[in-house]
Amino acid sequence: MKALTLWQPWASLVVSGCKPYEFRKWRAPASVIGQRIVIHASARKPDLREVEQLLRLLRAGGRYAAQTCLAPIDEAIALLELGSWPLAAGLGTAIVGDPRSGIDIGVDFGAIRVNDSSRDYHANWGWPMLEIERWPEPIEMRGAQGLWTWPTPGAALL
Repeated sequence: MKALTLWQPWASLVVSGCKPYEFRKWRAPASVIGQRIVIHASARKPDLREVEQLLRLLRAGGRYAAQTCLAPIDEAIALLELGSWPLAAGLGTAIVGDPRSGIDIGVDFGAIRVNDSSRDYHANWGWPMLEIERWPEPIEMRGAQGLWTWPTPGAALL
């Protein structure tokens, strides 16, 4: 099974169902569209300034919250307010839907622009995260950039 590593808190937002799209600068490869992938949280510590900015947008509501493409907003705020999320671990799985243009997704959310982080170049393509299955406990695992292969059960952990 393929895995996709995301920085926190975005990995937790995906598996909680609050982040229906994972934004990338590249279109999802055809080989993963319609396939279940592991949502993996990177080992990188969250940028708390970025989290605070995201919270400000969500609390402001309206077009500001819309640009984050997070919903439901109250649940996203509660998750972000935790301030601590698992690192270097698989959190669950999702099926990758047909990628969509970030501009089209923004229209759906009523946003002039789409950006759920400080990386403007990152919102070219939205990968729908469908049929989320959150694992009861995170599974510690080193990750990799891009799509990578999740080890079979019994493989070495960290």
